[in-house]
Amino acid sequence: MRLALQMMAIVFVRTGELIPAQWSEFDRREKLWSIPAERMKMRRPHVVPLSRQLLAVLDELWERRRNDVWVFPGERSCPYMNKNSMLGALKRMGYKGEMTGHGFRGLASTVLNEMGYARAHIEIQLAHAPKNEVEAAYNKALYLPQRRIMMQGWADFLDEIRNSGRRGNPRTGVKQLIATHSRALQPTA
Repeated sequence: MRLALQMMAIVFVRTGELIPAQWSEFDRREKLWSIPAERMKMRRPHVVPLSRQLLAVLDELWERRRNDVWVFPGERSCPYMNKNSMLGALKRMGYKGEMTGHGFRGLASTVLNEMGYARAHIEIQLAHAPKNEVEAAYNKALYLPQRRIMMQGWADFLDEIRNSGRRGNPRTGVKQLIATHSRALQPTA
């Protein structure tokens, strides 16, 4: 469960996209995860750039695998882990009412926007449909090079938070880290 939550934090996909992940969807050489359309809310395939940290999580999951199909194999009759397992784990960790699987998406969106990453790149990473019908019809860009940079920056940011060892209010530490990263993204004169 720890690795499922870690993966959710790093890639911030929907729980229903993560839990039934299959090993065949991951291209380690290209560092991409291709989620099939039938598992996506908008019924369009989705490509997720993989950071170094996510590749390390996948390595650990591969070493612990119980079969060669499902990344998160299930117990008993379900072929993959139950969606409620992650919510239960968050509850056991003391985050009941504070965090959900979907909460990772909101957190990532908020922080990445505050850090100064392009909204279009964040929205595509979240697999949100464009609000403008004309844009949806004409713009098919995936922004993979930019999203690779963003996703590595996000994973590095999460590492920084975990490794900071800050005491006191964690929100203060996160705000300080966001401010530091935001300044780093600003163009220099």
